[in-house]
Amino acid sequence: MTRNISATAVQVTESFLQALWLEDGLSDNTIGAYRTDLMLFNRWLTSHEKNILNVAADDISMYLSVRLSEGISARSITRFLSSLKRFYTYAVREGSVQINPAAIIDMPRLGRYLPITLSEQDVESLLLAPDTATPMGHRDRAMLELLYATGLRVSELVGLSLLNVNVRQGLVRITGKGNKDRLVPVGEEALQWMQDFINQSRLELLGKKETDVVFPSNRGSAMTRQAFWYLIKRYATKAGIDKTISPHTLRHAFATHLLNHGADLRVVQLLLGHSDLSTTQIYTHIAQERLNNLHSKHHPRG
Repeated sequence: MTRNISATAVQVTESFLQALWLEDGLSDNTIGAYRTDLMLFNRWLTSHEKNILNVAADDISMYLSVRLSEGISARSITRFLSSLKRFYTYAVREGSVQINPAAIIDMPRLGRYLPITLSEQDVESLLLAPDTATPMGHRDRAMLELLYATGLRVSELVGLSLLNVNVRQGLVRITGKGNKDRLVPVGEEALQWMQDFINQSRLELLGKKETDVVFPSNRGSAMTRQAFWYLIKRYATKAGIDKTISPHTLRHAFATHLLNHGADLRVVQLLLGHSDLSTTQIYTHIAQERLNNLHSKHHPRG
């Protein structure tokens, strides 16, 4: 009997993970994190002669206490609870359990993480760093311009296809997280740099090679995220920027500068491809912090 219950628990767990992939389009990495969380929890439950389909809120709280005593971070606890709440929502829907035992457990409070961003002058210096007289430098300048103009994720930038660029309308079509498509407008300057690169230096860079990737490497294939990370670090050093930056820093700058100039938060959410507005709201805190700093610096009673 116990063996049958355990087998059912495994079956429900696997069905849940499959649903995450089929229904929500989550990445393999995200599903792997869910699998690990549930596996560790179920292993602990088994040692206490329980299984994941037969627990109470107290069992979950006890497990969290054990993990905290082992030094797990509040952020990891939050991820685990998110996994668990989602699993039990699915299990209730499928009739495997009657109630969600994780529903009444609150998420731990996390300190707000404000991502590093760049000033508009920093961005200008970064954009001017590549040597545009060379095909590689021309490509790099076009990539940086597009990244800052659109707020793309680095994976979206390096994987951008010619088929998803509409120069006439000034749009790029992006397939982001969860396989969700969005249309992102490109500013005139970034559009001009991208168009010039496609029509000129891209052909020199490729030679006789063929690819539909907009920004190919010198091998004629898509650039890796790691390669672009090193590239942007090199240009930051050349531009005299002493902050630790990454490709994501330009995405942060894109969002922050839009808000600084009066853009609506929901518009920024759509442009970034965030499914939840709360994810975008972090940028309002960055913008507010900047305003506070300006007030303190320039107001006579700041």
